[in-house]
Amino acid sequence: MLARPVWVALGALSLALGLLGVMLPVLPTTPLVLLAAFCFGKGSPRLRLWLDTHPAFGEPIRQWEESGAIAPAHKRLAVTMMGATWLVSLAVALPWPVLAIQAVCLSGAGWYVWTRPDAP
Repeated sequence: MLARPVWVALGALSLALGLLGVMLPVLPTTPLVLLAAFCFGKGSPRLRLWLDTHPAFGEPIRQWEESGAIAPAHKRLAVTMMGATWLVSLAVALPWPVLAIQAVCLSGAGWYVWTRPDAP
């Protein structure tokens, strides 16, 4: 079992990477914020409460934990960003094996996101 400071450090790292993901489409913001919530839940009830009551992150965390649901607007944004990431990769002429691997991975991730229940 990890010590509380390690959980807090992992949560902080996950949250920082998730915030970077807002600007960099290669980092998945939502899964990293959900990971931060999990880690904070193990290491710091105070930080978990802060994340749960945060205006931007609290509601999506609650919806995911209660029913695995994602808001339709968030689904559209996630899938659009995945497509944009692949198109940028195509535009910069990445090698075809990289494009193929990206296409498979992004398609799988997009399918997963799109098939989750809709949050209200």
